[in-house]
Amino acid sequence: MAFWFRGMTCENVTLKGDKGTPITAYVAKPTGVSGKVPGVVLVHHLPGWDDYYMEMTRRFAHAGYYAICHNLYEREGGQNNPDDVAAKVRADGGIADAQMVGDTAAAVAWMRAQPECNGKIGIIGTCSGGRHAYIYACQKKDVDACADLWGGRVVMAKETLNAKTPVAPIDMTKDLSCPLLGLFGNDDRAPSPEEVNQHEAELKKLGKNYEFHRYDGAGHGFFYWHRPLYREEQAMDGWNKVWAFFGKHLAK
Repeated sequence: MAFWFRGMTCENVTLKGDKGTPITAYVAKPTGVSGKVPGVVLVHHLPGWDDYYMEMTRRFAHAGYYAICHNLYEREGGQNNPDDVAAKVRADGGIADAQMVGDTAAAVAWMRAQPECNGKIGIIGTCSGGRHAYIYACQKKDVDACADLWGGRVVMAKETLNAKTPVAPIDMTKDLSCPLLGLFGNDDRAPSPEEVNQHEAELKKLGKNYEFHRYDGAGHGFFYWHRPLYREEQAMDGWNKVWAFFGKHLAK
Protein backbone atom coordinates (compact mmCIF):
# COMPACT_ATOMS: atom_id res chain seq x y z
CA MET A 1 0.00 0.00 0.00
CA ALA A 2 1.58 3.28 -1.05
CA PHE A 3 0.27 6.77 -1.80
CA TRP A 4 3.25 8.38 -3.50
CA PHE A 5 4.06 12.08 -3.64
CA ARG A 6 1.91 13.21 -0.73
CA GLY A 7 2.79 16.01 1.64
CA MET A 8 3.77 15.35 5.23
CA THR A 9 4.26 16.97 8.61
CA CYS A 10 7.12 16.03 10.94
CA GLU A 11 7.67 16.68 14.62
CA ASN A 12 9.18 15.33 17.82
CA VAL A 13 6.89 13.93 20.50
CA THR A 14 7.62 12.73 24.03
CA LEU A 15 6.64 9.22 25.08
CA LYS A 16 6.54 7.52 28.45
CA GLY A 17 9.08 4.81 27.81
CA ASP A 18 10.10 1.81 29.86
CA LYS A 19 9.39 2.33 33.59
CA GLY A 20 7.86 5.72 32.77
CA THR A 21 11.10 7.31 31.56
CA PRO A 22 10.43 10.13 29.05
CA ILE A 23 11.91 9.44 25.63
CA THR A 24 11.74 11.40 22.39
CA ALA A 25 10.30 10.08 19.14
CA TYR A 26 10.37 11.50 15.64
CA VAL A 27 7.02 11.37 13.85
CA ALA A 28 6.19 11.82 10.18
CA LYS A 29 2.54 11.98 9.12
CA PRO A 30 1.28 12.04 5.53
CA THR A 31 -1.08 14.83 4.56
CA GLY A 32 -3.56 14.98 1.74
CA VAL A 33 -4.56 11.36 2.21
CA SER A 34 -8.26 10.57 2.46
CA GLY A 35 -9.25 8.20 5.24
CA LYS A 36 -7.12 6.51 7.85
CA VAL A 37 -3.65 5.11 7.15
CA PRO A 38 -1.53 2.29 8.57
CA GLY A 39 1.09 2.99 11.21
CA VAL A 40 4.73 1.92 11.19
CA VAL A 41 7.12 1.87 14.16
CA LEU A 42 10.78 2.09 13.21
CA VAL A 43 13.34 0.61 15.60
CA HIS A 44 16.68 2.28 14.93
CA HIS A 45 20.01 0.53 14.43
CA LEU A 46 23.14 0.43 16.59
CA PRO A 47 24.50 3.67 15.10
CA GLY A 48 21.61 5.28 16.91
CA TRP A 49 18.69 7.64 16.44
CA ASP A 50 20.39 9.27 13.48
CA ASP A 51 19.80 11.10 10.22
CA TYR A 52 19.36 7.85 8.30
CA TYR A 53 16.43 6.84 10.50
CA MET A 54 14.87 10.28 10.30
CA GLU A 55 15.01 9.99 6.50
CA MET A 56 13.62 6.45 6.66
CA THR A 57 10.73 7.66 8.82
CA ARG A 58 9.91 10.34 6.28
CA ARG A 59 10.17 7.76 3.50
CA PHE A 60 7.34 5.80 5.09
CA ALA A 61 5.21 8.94 5.42
CA HIS A 62 5.95 9.74 1.77
CA ALA A 63 4.51 6.31 0.95
CA GLY A 64 1.33 7.01 2.92
CA TYR A 65 2.17 5.51 6.32
CA TYR A 66 2.02 7.28 9.68
CA ALA A 67 5.53 6.62 10.99
CA ILE A 68 7.27 6.95 14.35
CA CYS A 69 10.89 6.33 15.36
CA HIS A 70 11.66 6.45 19.07
CA ASN A 71 15.07 7.13 20.62
CA LEU A 72 16.18 3.95 22.38
CA TYR A 73 19.38 5.72 23.49
CA GLU A 74 17.68 8.68 25.20
CA ARG A 75 19.01 7.68 28.62
CA GLU A 76 22.58 7.59 27.31
CA GLY A 77 22.68 11.09 25.92
CA GLY A 78 19.33 12.33 24.77
CA GLN A 79 19.63 14.23 21.50
CA ASN A 80 23.41 14.68 21.59
CA ASN A 81 25.58 13.65 18.65
CA PRO A 82 24.27 10.19 17.62
CA ASP A 83 27.79 8.88 16.95
CA ASP A 84 28.95 9.79 20.46
CA VAL A 85 25.84 8.32 22.07
CA ALA A 86 26.09 5.11 20.04
CA ALA A 87 29.75 4.74 21.01
CA LYS A 88 28.76 4.98 24.67
CA VAL A 89 26.01 2.40 24.18
CA ARG A 90 28.42 -0.01 22.50
CA ALA A 91 30.96 0.47 25.28
CA ASP A 92 28.24 -0.39 27.80
CA GLY A 93 27.37 -3.61 25.98
CA GLY A 94 24.21 -2.29 24.32
CA ILE A 95 20.81 -1.70 25.86
CA ALA A 96 18.73 -4.29 27.68
CA ASP A 97 16.20 -6.16 25.59
CA ALA A 98 13.56 -5.61 28.28
CA GLN A 99 14.11 -1.84 28.21
CA MET A 100 13.83 -1.86 24.41
CA VAL A 101 10.52 -3.70 24.61
CA GLY A 102 9.17 -1.18 27.13
CA ASP A 103 10.22 1.79 25.01
CA THR A 104 8.89 0.24 21.82
CA ALA A 105 5.56 -0.57 23.48
CA ALA A 106 5.21 3.14 24.20
CA ALA A 107 5.73 3.97 20.52
CA VAL A 108 3.21 1.34 19.43
CA ALA A 109 0.65 2.60 21.97
CA TRP A 110 1.17 6.20 20.84
CA MET A 111 0.57 5.23 17.23
CA ARG A 112 -2.48 3.16 18.06
CA ALA A 113 -4.00 6.16 19.88
CA GLN A 114 -3.77 8.45 16.83
CA PRO A 115 -7.16 9.03 15.18
CA GLU A 116 -5.55 9.02 11.72
CA CYS A 117 -4.23 5.47 12.19
CA ASN A 118 -6.36 2.67 10.73
CA GLY A 119 -5.57 0.34 13.64
CA LYS A 120 -2.97 -1.69 11.71
CA ILE A 121 0.64 -1.26 12.82
CA GLY A 122 3.86 -2.67 11.42
CA ILE A 123 7.31 -2.71 13.00
CA ILE A 124 10.60 -2.57 11.14
CA GLY A 125 14.27 -2.36 12.04
CA THR A 126 17.71 -2.81 10.53
CA CYS A 127 20.83 -4.29 12.12
CA SER A 128 20.25 -4.35 15.90
CA GLY A 129 16.86 -2.77 15.17
CA GLY A 130 15.91 -5.80 13.12
CA ARG A 131 16.75 -8.04 16.05
CA HIS A 132 14.81 -5.75 18.37
CA ALA A 133 11.78 -5.65 16.06
CA TYR A 134 11.75 -9.45 16.01
CA ILE A 135 11.98 -9.68 19.81
CA TYR A 136 9.11 -7.23 20.12
CA ALA A 137 6.90 -9.18 17.72
CA CYS A 138 7.58 -12.32 19.75
CA GLN A 139 6.97 -10.79 23.16
CA LYS A 140 4.00 -8.57 22.33
CA LYS A 141 0.74 -9.10 20.48
CA ASP A 142 0.02 -5.54 19.34
CA VAL A 143 1.71 -5.36 15.91
CA ASP A 144 0.33 -6.77 12.67
CA ALA A 145 3.53 -7.27 10.67
CA CYS A 146 7.27 -7.32 11.41
CA ALA A 147 10.20 -6.65 9.08
CA ASP A 148 13.66 -7.76 10.23
CA LEU A 149 16.36 -6.37 7.94
CA TRP A 150 19.66 -8.20 8.51
CA GLY A 151 19.17 -8.36 12.28
CA GLY A 152 22.18 -10.05 13.87
CA ARG A 153 22.31 -12.01 17.12
CA VAL A 154 18.95 -13.67 16.60
CA VAL A 155 20.88 -16.92 16.90
CA MET A 156 23.02 -16.71 20.04
CA ALA A 157 25.26 -19.22 21.77
CA LYS A 158 24.43 -19.81 25.44
CA GLU A 159 27.76 -18.39 26.56
CA THR A 160 26.93 -15.02 24.93
CA LEU A 161 23.71 -14.53 26.89
CA ASN A 162 23.77 -12.07 29.79
CA ALA A 163 21.53 -9.91 31.97
CA LYS A 164 20.78 -7.51 29.11
CA THR A 165 20.16 -10.28 26.57
CA PRO A 166 18.98 -13.23 28.69
CA VAL A 167 17.20 -15.18 25.92
CA ALA A 168 18.27 -15.76 22.32
CA PRO A 169 15.59 -14.33 20.01
CA ILE A 170 15.44 -17.58 18.04
CA ASP A 171 14.18 -19.25 21.22
CA MET A 172 11.24 -16.81 21.27
CA THR A 173 10.05 -17.89 17.81
CA LYS A 174 7.19 -19.99 19.16
CA ASP A 175 5.58 -16.76 20.38
CA LEU A 176 5.90 -14.80 17.13
CA SER A 177 2.55 -13.04 16.87
CA CYS A 178 2.44 -11.72 13.28
CA PRO A 179 3.76 -12.27 9.75
CA LEU A 180 7.53 -11.75 9.37
CA LEU A 181 9.61 -10.39 6.50
CA GLY A 182 13.36 -11.00 6.54
CA LEU A 183 15.91 -9.41 4.17
CA PHE A 184 19.52 -10.59 4.28
CA GLY A 185 22.77 -10.21 2.35
CA ASN A 186 24.58 -13.43 1.57
CA ASP A 187 27.95 -11.76 2.23
CA ASP A 188 26.92 -10.76 5.75
CA ARG A 189 28.54 -12.37 8.79
CA ALA A 190 26.15 -10.97 11.41
CA PRO A 191 23.86 -12.68 10.65
CA SER A 192 25.72 -15.22 8.57
CA PRO A 193 23.86 -17.25 5.94
CA GLU A 194 24.15 -20.23 8.28
CA GLU A 195 22.42 -18.30 11.08
CA VAL A 196 19.68 -17.18 8.69
CA ASN A 197 19.22 -20.84 7.74
CA GLN A 198 18.82 -21.75 11.42
CA HIS A 199 16.28 -19.00 11.94
CA GLU A 200 14.30 -20.02 8.87
CA ALA A 201 14.33 -23.67 9.92
CA GLU A 202 12.85 -22.71 13.29
CA LEU A 203 10.13 -20.58 11.69
CA LYS A 204 9.27 -23.38 9.31
CA LYS A 205 9.23 -26.01 12.07
CA LEU A 206 6.80 -23.91 14.10
CA GLY A 207 4.54 -23.14 11.14
CA LYS A 208 5.04 -19.38 11.25
CA ASN A 209 3.94 -16.99 8.51
CA TYR A 210 7.19 -15.62 7.11
CA GLU A 211 9.08 -14.77 3.95
CA PHE A 212 12.87 -14.51 3.74
CA HIS A 213 14.73 -12.95 0.82
CA ARG A 214 18.49 -13.26 0.42
CA TYR A 215 20.74 -11.22 -1.85
CA ASP A 216 23.98 -12.24 -3.53
CA GLY A 217 26.58 -9.52 -3.72
CA ALA A 218 25.22 -7.79 -0.60
CA GLY A 219 26.51 -7.75 2.93
CA HIS A 220 25.46 -6.00 6.12
CA GLY A 221 23.61 -2.70 5.73
CA PHE A 222 23.06 -2.87 1.99
CA PHE A 223 20.21 -0.29 2.22
CA TYR A 224 22.57 2.36 3.63
CA TRP A 225 22.98 4.72 0.67
CA HIS A 226 25.39 6.93 2.66
CA ARG A 227 27.95 4.14 3.20
CA PRO A 228 30.17 1.92 1.03
CA LEU A 229 27.94 -0.99 2.12
CA TYR A 230 25.20 0.25 -0.23
CA ARG A 231 24.11 -2.02 -3.06
CA GLU A 232 21.66 -0.16 -5.29
CA GLU A 233 20.04 -3.06 -7.15
CA GLN A 234 19.57 -5.21 -4.06
CA ALA A 235 18.35 -2.25 -1.97
CA MET A 236 15.73 -1.24 -4.53
CA ASP A 237 14.42 -4.78 -4.73
CA GLY A 238 14.44 -4.98 -0.93
CA TRP A 239 12.41 -1.80 -0.61
CA ASN A 240 9.88 -3.21 -3.07
CA LYS A 241 9.63 -6.28 -0.85
CA VAL A 242 8.99 -4.03 2.18
CA TRP A 243 6.25 -2.08 0.40
CA ALA A 244 4.57 -5.25 -0.83
CA PHE A 245 4.74 -6.92 2.60
CA PHE A 246 3.35 -4.00 4.59
CA GLY A 247 0.81 -3.25 1.86
CA LYS A 248 -0.49 -6.80 2.16
CA HIS A 249 -0.68 -6.96 5.94
CA LEU A 250 -1.47 -3.39 7.02
CA ALA A 251 -4.14 -2.29 4.54
CA LYS A 252 -7.67 -2.37 5.92
